[in-house]
Amino acid sequence: MARRYDCNDATDRKTGLREAAAAVRRGELVVLPTDTVYGIGADAFSAEAVGDLLEAKGRGRNMPTPVLIGSPNTLHGLVTDFSEQAWELVDAFWPGALTLVARHQPSLQWDLGETRGTVAVRMPLHPVAIELLTEFGPMAVSSANLTGHPAPEDCDAAQEMLGDSVSVYLDGGPTPGIVPSSIVDVTGKVPVLLRAGALDAEELRKVVPDLEVAS
Repeated sequence: MARRYDCNDATDRKTGLREAAAAVRRGELVVLPTDTVYGIGADAFSAEAVGDLLEAKGRGRNMPTPVLIGSPNTLHGLVTDFSEQAWELVDAFWPGALTLVARHQPSLQWDLGETRGTVAVRMPLHPVAIELLTEFGPMAVSSANLTGHPAPEDCDAAQEMLGDSVSVYLDGGPTPGIVPSSIVDVTGKVPVLLRAGALDAEELRKVVPDLEVAS
């Protein structure tokens, strides 16, 4: 039976965050609010848990799960060949709606789907998400919807779709909106904008002037 906690209530929030972290450690799934939409999260280093996440969404391995982190410092243990421009983007836009596709450390024992040696990583601008990520560590997080359905802007919509496939729901109230994060590939010599979302090319070029846009 799924448990739900009101994160606008201080006591419920504290309990919910503790229970959510414990659930993820057990390999279970949780739903959490972010600065874009609600996400469904799992232990990024548990292949079984990530598989359960994909199954809950009805999503294939060909669409790998992004990873959310609670601090830019976490990047040091996750990525390699991270350019100076990539760090400039982190300094300018994290926490926030910018996802960076980088090469992950070859030594990492994880299976996020067909990533071809890369990881899409982001630090969200939402206090509940940051508290959970700080408590637990890196989490595989995807939008908390069934594939083909709209991404949920509130906890009710997420719970209606995902039901008891999720152990803990953290209800932080409505999220700011359904505008997705922008995605920039920083695996090459020049950053490439793969998806314009909350940040457009003009805004990103204020930090990395030679940014290219994928055709």
